[in-house]
Amino acid sequence: MKTVRLEPIAQQTSIETNGNLLSVLLNKDLDVLRECGGRGMCATCHIYVSSGMDALSPVNRREQRTLEVITTCKTNSRLACQARVMGNGVVVELPPGMYVNSLQDIEVLIGRRAEQNLLHPLTGQILVEAGKLITRSMMKQLETTTSFKVVEYFSNSSEA
Repeated sequence: MKTVRLEPIAQQTSIETNGNLLSVLLNKDLDVLRECGGRGMCATCHIYVSSGMDALSPVNRREQRTLEVITTCKTNSRLACQARVMGNGVVVELPPGMYVNSLQDIEVLIGRRAEQNLLHPLTGQILVEAGKLITRSMMKQLETTTSFKVVEYFSNSSEA
């Protein structure tokens, strides 16, 4: 068994050797959309590795391609579904904000202020900043300026 620490929630958990970080997030009841079903094709399980990157499996080609389109990607970015824990000392930081999987999910919030950044599931782009009022005109603008076809993206993607 290996240990993983989650920040900023300051929780530590155990995981079997070669288990992926996504299972850690799910075991802690964190709201992870995993739109692609854990195949490394979306950004909904994007995390930052604060320390212990060398205790994780190397980045594979699929993960690298997905990370390249995430606008909030850093050198310590990983997809939790692809990062397997091989050693101890892994500290994971969750990105600030919440991924959304459709514009309809945001539509129910029209007229309210976003409690946290609302993030695009494929690119990590901030769709609505925390504290900003979500308006119908903002939704129309997002609809026309953002290629927000998650289901279409997944159906056109192939394992590589």
